[in-house]
Amino acid sequence: MRSIILYSYPPEPDGLSQQGDMLYRGMKENSEEVWPCHLSSEFQKEWIYKLYKPQVALGVGFWGHTQDLIEHPQKFGVQPVPWLLADGWVANYHDKIGSLPLVFTTSDWVKKTFERDGVDTKNFVTAHIGLEPNLFRPIPKTDPGVKLIRDMAGVRDDEVMILTTGGDVTSKGAQEILRALKKVDQEFKNWKYVCKIWGGASADDHYDDEMALIEELGESKDKVVYLDGSMSREFMPYLLSACDIYAAPSRLEGFGMVQVEAMACGKPVISIDAMGPKETIKHGETGFLAKVASTVDLTSEWAYVGMGFEEDHRIEFDKPKTFAYRADVDELAEYLLRLLKDQELREKMGKAARERAVEAFEYRKVAKRMADVIKERLKLS
Repeated sequence: MRSIILYSYPPEPDGLSQQGDMLYRGMKENSEEVWPCHLSSEFQKEWIYKLYKPQVALGVGFWGHTQDLIEHPQKFGVQPVPWLLADGWVANYHDKIGSLPLVFTTSDWVKKTFERDGVDTKNFVTAHIGLEPNLFRPIPKTDPGVKLIRDMAGVRDDEVMILTTGGDVTSKGAQEILRALKKVDQEFKNWKYVCKIWGGASADDHYDDEMALIEELGESKDKVVYLDGSMSREFMPYLLSACDIYAAPSRLEGFGMVQVEAMACGKPVISIDAMGPKETIKHGETGFLAKVASTVDLTSEWAYVGMGFEEDHRIEFDKPKTFAYRADVDELAEYLLRLLKDQELREKMGKAARERAVEAFEYRKVAKRMADVIKERLKLS
Protein backbone atom coordinates (compact mmCIF):
# COMPACT_ATOMS: atom_id res chain seq x y z
CA MET A 1 0.00 0.00 0.00
CA ARG A 2 1.36 3.40 -1.00
CA SER A 3 0.25 6.28 1.19
CA ILE A 4 0.94 9.89 2.05
CA ILE A 5 0.40 11.04 5.63
CA LEU A 6 -0.77 14.64 6.02
CA TYR A 7 -0.04 16.29 9.37
CA SER A 8 2.04 19.08 10.89
CA TYR A 9 5.38 17.90 9.47
CA PRO A 10 8.22 18.32 10.37
CA PRO A 11 6.85 17.30 13.77
CA GLU A 12 6.17 19.91 16.42
CA PRO A 13 5.63 19.40 20.19
CA ASP A 14 1.83 19.34 19.97
CA GLY A 15 -0.69 16.51 20.05
CA LEU A 16 -1.81 16.52 16.41
CA SER A 17 1.75 16.63 15.11
CA GLN A 18 2.90 13.81 17.39
CA GLN A 19 -0.18 11.76 16.48
CA GLY A 20 0.75 12.00 12.80
CA ASP A 21 4.43 11.37 13.37
CA MET A 22 3.83 8.20 15.36
CA LEU A 23 1.65 6.95 12.50
CA TYR A 24 4.26 7.86 9.87
CA ARG A 25 7.09 6.24 11.80
CA GLY A 26 5.00 3.16 12.56
CA MET A 27 4.02 2.72 8.91
CA LYS A 28 7.60 3.22 7.74
CA GLU A 29 9.06 0.79 10.29
CA ASN A 30 6.39 -1.72 9.28
CA SER A 31 7.79 -1.55 5.72
CA GLU A 32 4.83 0.30 4.21
CA GLU A 33 5.46 2.74 1.33
CA VAL A 34 4.77 6.07 2.95
CA TRP A 35 5.62 9.77 2.54
CA PRO A 36 5.08 12.48 5.18
CA CYS A 37 3.91 15.96 4.20
CA HIS A 38 2.53 19.03 5.94
CA LEU A 39 -1.24 19.03 5.54
CA SER A 40 -1.31 22.58 4.14
CA SER A 41 1.71 22.32 1.80
CA GLU A 42 -0.27 22.20 -1.46
CA PHE A 43 2.73 22.35 -3.81
CA GLN A 44 4.55 19.47 -2.11
CA LYS A 45 1.33 17.45 -1.81
CA GLU A 46 0.68 17.80 -5.52
CA TRP A 47 4.29 16.80 -6.25
CA ILE A 48 3.90 13.61 -4.18
CA TYR A 49 0.52 12.83 -5.78
CA LYS A 50 1.93 13.13 -9.29
CA LEU A 51 5.34 11.52 -8.76
CA TYR A 52 4.62 8.66 -6.35
CA LYS A 53 0.90 8.18 -7.03
CA PRO A 54 -0.12 7.19 -3.47
CA GLN A 55 -3.28 5.13 -3.17
CA VAL A 56 -4.30 6.69 0.14
CA ALA A 57 -3.96 10.11 1.80
CA LEU A 58 -4.08 9.58 5.56
CA GLY A 59 -4.81 12.95 7.13
CA VAL A 60 -4.54 13.91 10.80
CA GLY A 61 -6.76 16.73 12.04
CA PHE A 62 -10.38 17.66 12.72
CA TRP A 63 -13.41 18.37 10.54
CA GLY A 64 -12.24 21.94 9.92
CA HIS A 65 -9.28 20.55 7.95
CA THR A 66 -11.62 19.00 5.36
CA GLN A 67 -10.27 21.12 2.50
CA ASP A 68 -6.67 19.98 3.15
CA LEU A 69 -7.34 16.39 4.21
CA ILE A 70 -10.24 15.41 1.94
CA GLU A 71 -10.93 17.81 -0.92
CA HIS A 72 -7.33 18.39 -2.03
CA PRO A 73 -6.33 14.70 -2.45
CA GLN A 74 -9.64 14.00 -4.19
CA LYS A 75 -8.72 16.55 -6.88
CA PHE A 76 -5.76 14.35 -7.76
CA GLY A 77 -7.58 11.02 -7.64
CA VAL A 78 -6.15 9.99 -4.26
CA GLN A 79 -8.48 8.37 -1.73
CA PRO A 80 -8.58 10.39 1.51
CA VAL A 81 -8.75 8.54 4.81
CA PRO A 82 -8.89 11.18 7.56
CA TRP A 83 -7.99 10.37 11.17
CA LEU A 84 -10.11 12.84 13.11
CA LEU A 85 -10.48 14.14 16.61
CA ALA A 86 -13.40 16.17 17.98
CA ASP A 87 -13.34 19.94 18.35
CA GLY A 88 -16.41 20.73 20.43
CA TRP A 89 -18.90 20.14 17.63
CA VAL A 90 -19.03 19.33 13.93
CA ALA A 91 -20.33 22.48 12.24
CA ASN A 92 -19.84 21.67 8.54
CA TYR A 93 -18.83 19.14 5.86
CA HIS A 94 -21.19 16.49 7.25
CA ASP A 95 -22.04 14.89 3.89
CA LYS A 96 -18.47 15.07 2.59
CA ILE A 97 -17.09 13.29 5.65
CA GLY A 98 -19.97 10.83 5.97
CA SER A 99 -19.73 9.73 2.33
CA LEU A 100 -16.11 8.54 2.64
CA PRO A 101 -15.54 4.77 2.57
CA LEU A 102 -13.33 4.96 5.69
CA VAL A 103 -12.78 7.49 8.46
CA PHE A 104 -10.68 6.91 11.59
CA THR A 105 -11.41 8.62 14.91
CA THR A 106 -9.17 8.77 17.96
CA SER A 107 -11.80 7.31 20.30
CA ASP A 108 -15.32 5.91 20.38
CA TRP A 109 -16.36 9.15 22.07
CA VAL A 110 -15.14 11.17 19.06
CA LYS A 111 -17.14 8.90 16.77
CA LYS A 112 -20.24 9.47 18.91
CA THR A 113 -19.68 13.23 18.73
CA PHE A 114 -19.75 13.11 14.91
CA GLU A 115 -22.86 10.95 15.08
CA ARG A 116 -24.50 13.34 17.55
CA ASP A 117 -23.92 16.22 15.15
CA GLY A 118 -25.52 14.51 12.16
CA VAL A 119 -22.63 12.78 10.37
CA ASP A 120 -23.22 9.29 8.96
CA THR A 121 -20.65 7.21 10.88
CA LYS A 122 -21.28 3.78 9.35
CA ASN A 123 -17.75 3.76 7.89
CA PHE A 124 -16.04 5.17 10.98
CA VAL A 125 -13.43 3.07 12.80
CA THR A 126 -11.77 3.94 16.13
CA ALA A 127 -7.97 3.99 16.11
CA HIS A 128 -6.28 5.11 19.32
CA ILE A 129 -3.14 7.20 19.05
CA GLY A 130 0.25 5.48 19.07
CA LEU A 131 2.94 5.77 21.71
CA GLU A 132 6.73 5.29 21.64
CA PRO A 133 7.35 3.15 24.75
CA ASN A 134 11.14 3.19 24.40
CA LEU A 135 11.07 6.97 24.80
CA PHE A 136 8.23 7.21 27.30
CA ARG A 137 9.46 4.74 29.87
CA PRO A 138 9.89 4.64 33.65
CA ILE A 139 13.00 6.53 34.73
CA PRO A 140 13.96 6.01 38.39
CA LYS A 141 13.94 8.97 40.78
CA THR A 142 17.63 8.30 41.42
CA ASP A 143 18.35 9.33 37.82
CA PRO A 144 20.22 12.68 37.88
CA GLY A 145 17.85 14.23 35.33
CA VAL A 146 14.72 13.26 37.25
CA LYS A 147 16.22 14.31 40.57
CA LEU A 148 17.19 17.68 39.11
CA ILE A 149 13.63 18.34 37.92
CA ARG A 150 12.26 17.67 41.39
CA ASP A 151 14.96 19.88 42.91
CA MET A 152 14.27 22.72 40.46
CA ALA A 153 10.52 22.45 41.13
CA GLY A 154 11.11 22.58 44.86
CA VAL A 155 9.87 19.05 45.54
CA ARG A 156 11.50 17.43 48.57
CA ASP A 157 12.44 13.76 48.56
CA ASP A 158 9.72 13.01 51.11
CA GLU A 159 6.98 14.88 49.22
CA VAL A 160 4.53 13.19 46.85
CA MET A 161 4.47 15.06 43.55
CA ILE A 162 1.24 15.42 41.56
CA LEU A 163 1.59 16.62 37.96
CA THR A 164 -0.75 18.10 35.35
CA THR A 165 0.49 19.28 31.95
CA GLY A 166 -1.11 21.11 29.03
CA GLY A 167 -1.17 24.26 26.94
CA ASP A 168 -3.22 25.46 29.90
CA VAL A 169 -3.98 23.26 32.87
CA THR A 170 -7.59 24.27 33.52
CA SER A 171 -8.67 22.44 30.36
CA LYS A 172 -6.91 19.39 31.82
CA GLY A 173 -8.90 19.65 35.04
CA ALA A 174 -6.47 21.59 37.24
CA GLN A 175 -9.20 23.70 38.84
CA GLU A 176 -11.00 20.54 39.92
CA ILE A 177 -7.71 19.14 41.27
CA LEU A 178 -7.06 22.36 43.22
CA ARG A 179 -10.51 22.11 44.81
CA ALA A 180 -9.82 18.46 45.64
CA LEU A 181 -6.45 19.34 47.17
CA LYS A 182 -8.18 21.78 49.56
CA LYS A 183 -10.03 18.74 50.92
CA VAL A 184 -6.97 16.50 50.78
CA ASP A 185 -4.87 18.99 52.72
CA GLN A 186 -7.00 18.44 55.80
CA GLU A 187 -5.72 14.85 56.06
CA PHE A 188 -2.44 14.72 54.11
CA LYS A 189 0.03 17.60 54.06
CA ASN A 190 3.07 16.13 52.35
CA TRP A 191 2.19 16.87 48.71
CA LYS A 192 3.38 19.18 45.94
CA TYR A 193 1.30 20.01 42.86
CA VAL A 194 3.23 20.89 39.69
CA CYS A 195 1.36 22.47 36.77
CA LYS A 196 3.20 22.58 33.46
CA ILE A 197 1.75 25.07 30.93
CA TRP A 198 2.78 26.38 27.51
CA GLY A 199 1.43 29.84 28.27
CA GLY A 200 -0.46 32.00 25.79
CA ALA A 201 -4.04 33.22 25.55
CA SER A 202 -5.73 30.07 26.86
CA ALA A 203 -3.54 29.93 29.97
CA ASP A 204 -4.04 33.68 30.51
CA ASP A 205 -7.83 33.27 30.35
CA HIS A 206 -7.80 30.89 33.32
CA TYR A 207 -5.03 32.54 35.34
CA ASP A 208 -7.19 34.57 37.73
CA ASP A 209 -9.49 31.64 38.54
CA GLU A 210 -6.53 29.35 39.18
CA MET A 211 -4.81 31.92 41.42
CA ALA A 212 -8.02 32.40 43.43
CA LEU A 213 -8.25 28.66 44.06
CA ILE A 214 -4.59 28.53 45.08
CA GLU A 215 -5.19 31.34 47.59
CA GLU A 216 -7.97 29.24 49.13
CA LEU A 217 -5.32 26.68 50.10
CA GLY A 218 -4.09 29.13 52.73
CA GLU A 219 -0.77 28.10 54.24
CA SER A 220 -0.46 25.32 51.64
CA LYS A 221 -0.66 27.64 48.63
CA ASP A 222 3.11 27.48 48.14
CA LYS A 223 2.78 23.76 47.43
CA VAL A 224 1.47 24.63 43.92
CA VAL A 225 4.26 25.22 41.38
CA TYR A 226 3.95 26.39 37.78
CA LEU A 227 6.40 25.49 35.01
CA ASP A 228 5.99 27.58 31.85
CA GLY A 229 7.06 27.05 28.24
CA SER A 230 7.21 24.52 25.43
CA MET A 231 8.99 21.30 26.35
CA SER A 232 10.33 18.70 23.94
CA ARG A 233 9.23 15.08 23.64
CA GLU A 234 12.69 14.01 24.76
CA PHE A 235 12.32 16.01 27.99
CA MET A 236 8.77 14.96 28.84
CA PRO A 237 9.62 11.38 30.00
CA TYR A 238 11.90 12.92 32.65
CA LEU A 239 9.17 15.31 33.80
CA LEU A 240 6.56 12.54 33.91
CA SER A 241 8.96 10.24 35.76
CA ALA A 242 9.59 12.98 38.32
CA CYS A 243 5.97 12.84 39.50
CA ASP A 244 4.29 10.22 41.66
CA ILE A 245 0.73 10.76 40.41
CA TYR A 246 -0.41 12.15 37.08
CA ALA A 247 -3.71 14.00 37.42
CA ALA A 248 -5.76 15.19 34.44
CA PRO A 249 -9.56 15.00 34.85
CA SER A 250 -9.87 16.89 31.56
CA ARG A 251 -12.84 19.05 30.69
CA LEU A 252 -12.60 18.05 27.02
CA GLU A 253 -10.40 15.13 25.93
CA GLY A 254 -10.90 13.13 22.74
CA PHE A 255 -8.06 10.74 23.57
CA GLY A 256 -5.62 11.93 26.23
CA MET A 257 -2.13 11.45 24.80
CA VAL A 258 -0.19 12.76 27.80
CA GLN A 259 -2.23 10.57 30.13
CA VAL A 260 -1.16 7.51 28.13
CA GLU A 261 2.44 8.76 28.08
CA ALA A 262 2.29 9.07 31.87
CA MET A 263 1.03 5.49 32.03
CA ALA A 264 3.97 4.40 29.88
CA CYS A 265 6.26 6.12 32.38
CA GLY A 266 4.79 3.91 35.09
CA LYS A 267 2.54 6.46 36.77
CA PRO A 268 -1.02 5.97 38.05
CA VAL A 269 -3.39 8.43 36.37
CA ILE A 270 -6.39 10.18 37.88
CA SER A 271 -8.85 11.36 35.24
CA ILE A 272 -12.57 11.57 34.43
CA ASP A 273 -15.01 8.77 33.63
CA ALA A 274 -15.90 10.15 30.20
CA MET A 275 -14.54 10.81 26.70
CA GLY A 276 -11.16 9.35 25.70
CA PRO A 277 -9.84 8.62 29.21
CA LYS A 278 -12.72 6.20 29.75
CA GLU A 279 -11.22 4.11 26.92
CA THR A 280 -7.55 4.31 27.89
CA ILE A 281 -7.46 4.14 31.71
CA LYS A 282 -8.65 1.04 33.56
CA HIS A 283 -10.41 2.25 36.69
CA GLY A 284 -8.97 0.73 39.84
CA GLU A 285 -6.14 -0.95 37.89
CA THR A 286 -4.05 1.66 36.05
CA GLY A 287 -5.60 4.69 37.74
CA PHE A 288 -8.89 6.17 38.84
CA LEU A 289 -11.74 7.76 36.91
CA ALA A 290 -13.84 10.28 38.81
CA LYS A 291 -17.49 10.49 37.85
CA VAL A 292 -18.86 13.43 35.87
CA ALA A 293 -20.32 16.03 38.23
CA SER A 294 -21.63 18.46 35.62
CA THR A 295 -21.49 19.37 31.95
CA VAL A 296 -21.44 22.57 29.92
CA ASP A 297 -24.36 22.35 27.49
CA LEU A 298 -25.03 24.95 24.80
CA THR A 299 -28.20 25.60 22.80
CA SER A 300 -26.47 27.59 20.07
CA GLU A 301 -23.03 28.45 18.77
CA TRP A 302 -21.38 30.71 16.23
CA ALA A 303 -20.30 29.32 12.85
CA TYR A 304 -17.65 31.27 10.99
CA VAL A 305 -16.35 31.75 7.45
CA GLY A 306 -13.22 29.84 8.49
CA MET A 307 -15.44 26.81 9.07
CA GLY A 308 -16.40 26.74 5.39
CA PHE A 309 -19.48 28.99 5.55
CA GLU A 310 -20.20 32.00 3.32
CA GLU A 311 -20.74 34.29 6.31
CA ASP A 312 -20.54 34.29 10.09
CA HIS A 313 -23.82 33.28 11.71
CA ARG A 314 -25.23 31.70 14.86
CA ILE A 315 -26.66 28.18 14.66
CA GLU A 316 -29.46 27.16 17.00
CA PHE A 317 -29.36 23.49 18.04
CA ASP A 318 -32.40 21.23 18.06
CA LYS A 319 -31.07 19.73 21.29
CA PRO A 320 -28.43 21.16 23.67
CA LYS A 321 -24.91 19.94 22.91
CA THR A 322 -22.41 19.04 25.61
CA PHE A 323 -19.23 21.02 25.03
CA ALA A 324 -17.31 20.22 28.21
CA TYR A 325 -17.32 18.12 31.39
CA ARG A 326 -16.41 18.64 35.04
CA ALA A 327 -15.16 15.82 37.27
CA ASP A 328 -16.58 15.23 40.75
CA VAL A 329 -14.29 16.98 43.25
CA ASP A 330 -15.16 14.67 46.16
CA GLU A 331 -14.16 11.58 44.18
CA LEU A 332 -10.97 13.29 42.99
CA ALA A 333 -10.09 14.02 46.62
CA GLU A 334 -10.84 10.41 47.59
CA TYR A 335 -8.62 8.99 44.83
CA LEU A 336 -5.82 11.46 45.51
CA LEU A 337 -5.80 10.54 49.19
CA ARG A 338 -5.67 6.83 48.45
CA LEU A 339 -2.65 7.28 46.20
CA LEU A 340 -0.92 9.92 48.31
CA LYS A 341 -1.06 7.73 51.41
CA ASP A 342 -0.11 4.43 49.77
CA GLN A 343 3.24 4.16 47.99
CA GLU A 344 2.71 0.45 47.37
CA LEU A 345 -0.59 1.18 45.59
CA ARG A 346 1.10 3.84 43.46
CA GLU A 347 3.80 1.40 42.42
CA LYS A 348 1.30 -1.41 41.71
CA MET A 349 -0.92 0.81 39.58
CA GLY A 350 2.10 2.35 37.86
CA LYS A 351 3.37 -1.07 36.84
CA ALA A 352 -0.07 -2.03 35.47
CA ALA A 353 -0.28 1.32 33.66
CA ARG A 354 3.05 0.70 31.93
CA GLU A 355 1.94 -2.77 30.81
CA ARG A 356 -1.37 -1.39 29.52
CA ALA A 357 0.31 1.41 27.56
CA VAL A 358 2.83 -0.89 25.87
CA GLU A 359 0.26 -3.55 25.02
CA ALA A 360 -2.52 -1.33 23.70
CA PHE A 361 -0.85 1.82 22.32
CA GLU A 362 2.61 0.91 20.97
CA TYR A 363 2.91 2.95 17.76
CA ARG A 364 3.88 0.14 15.38
CA LYS A 365 0.94 -1.96 16.58
CA VAL A 366 -1.40 1.00 16.04
CA ALA A 367 0.03 1.59 12.55
CA LYS A 368 -0.37 -2.08 11.63
CA ARG A 369 -3.97 -2.19 12.83
CA MET A 370 -4.78 0.90 10.79
CA ALA A 371 -2.99 -0.40 7.69
CA ASP A 372 -4.83 -3.71 7.95
CA VAL A 373 -8.19 -1.93 8.16
CA ILE A 374 -7.36 0.29 5.18
CA LYS A 375 -6.28 -2.63 3.04
CA GLU A 376 -9.39 -4.63 3.94
CA ARG A 377 -11.91 -1.80 3.53
CA LEU A 378 -10.39 -0.32 0.38
CA LYS A 379 -9.22 -3.65 -1.08
CA LEU A 380 -5.58 -2.60 -1.36
CA SER A 381 -2.36 -4.55 -1.04
